[in-house]
Amino acid sequence: MELAKRYGGQTPSGMVRIFQAIEEMTSAGNPPLNLSIGEPDFVTEPDIVDAAAGAAKEGFTHYPPLPGFPDLREAVCAYWERHHGLKARPEEVYISVGGLHAAWLVFQALLNPGDEVLVFEPYFTPYADQIRGNGGVPVPIRTREENAFAPTPDELRAAATPRTRGILLNSPGNPSGRVLPRRQMEEIAAFAEERDLFVLSDEIYESMVFNGCHTCFAALPGMKERTVLISGVSKSHCMTGWRLGYLIAPANLIQLLCVNSTFQTYGVNTLAQKGACYALNTQDAKVQERSAVFAARMKAVRERLDTMTGVECHPAEGAFYLFPSIRGTGLSSEEFAWRLLREAGVAVVPGNAFGSTGEGYIRIACTQSQETLMAAMDKMESFTRSLAQNMPA
Repeated sequence: MELAKRYGGQTPSGMVRIFQAIEEMTSAGNPPLNLSIGEPDFVTEPDIVDAAAGAAKEGFTHYPPLPGFPDLREAVCAYWERHHGLKARPEEVYISVGGLHAAWLVFQALLNPGDEVLVFEPYFTPYADQIRGNGGVPVPIRTREENAFAPTPDELRAAATPRTRGILLNSPGNPSGRVLPRRQMEEIAAFAEERDLFVLSDEIYESMVFNGCHTCFAALPGMKERTVLISGVSKSHCMTGWRLGYLIAPANLIQLLCVNSTFQTYGVNTLAQKGACYALNTQDAKVQERSAVFAARMKAVRERLDTMTGVECHPAEGAFYLFPSIRGTGLSSEEFAWRLLREAGVAVVPGNAFGSTGEGYIRIACTQSQETLMAAMDKMESFTRSLAQNMPA
């Protein structure tokens, strides 16, 4: 079958290639210790499952409202006001099939052909594919670790052109685990206002901040009108398989998304919405408990990384990722990740999978048990020791 020409050069990303190798090794009966995937190892809380099952028994088995059930949109508003002081109305909320679907819909609605979107490297690579897939042009801005992987105002201005239409922001960040302080958020906000840009702010990891606090971009003065906030229940409530995300945005954008959904998804799974509504209204304490677990895991892993020859790891403030530098080993990100997988049986993601700024780093997801993480660190320590012993004098 002949494929569309626009996808002729499509190849798997560095992250996807690692995932494929893990599947092959697992199928062959040799599963690696997998520190590559950003999915909590906790299962969904049983009472959330019961809430969804109860809704099915009550007859919630029909098409949902296009923007999502009113009670879920109200729960989203209440959650963000309760945790981050953002005041939103249900008509400013759209329920999506996960956070990635939300981002796709936004780019589809806001980008004209050739419009540019500023993206801060290192970044979650599907963003760039989504921008290109909707006729836009991703413009990566190289950032520095000492600046929390965020651009300075001068770097923003140098990257912008008359075609710049928006900014993509992600804090807490994937892959870096860094949390942008309010000062940097305010600098980005001032630039967005100066250039009349929209900001797509992916805050899916907002519940996982261990040092400092999360700044909701839309809650900054004057930013709600130009911001699309994306989040969901996948990470915070361990509901990745439920595929339930949402966005908060100006009402006119929500109206367009509802129109577009009539020929795309025609709404989001009814029972997932009912489970998510219950989760947002009842699970704050559980979310805090799990956040503390991830913080402890990241601290333990970082302490191990910093004892390894050729490895340096800056403390992360949020999410559940560490982004250590492996430059001291003499290997590139790709070489390190693939050799670690094949020689030590530990899967991580090469940093260059997240843009050129990620070269010299790897991403470690602390989404396994403490026992598994420490076993992986044992193997990685042996691997780095062997590399050091074999380096030329």
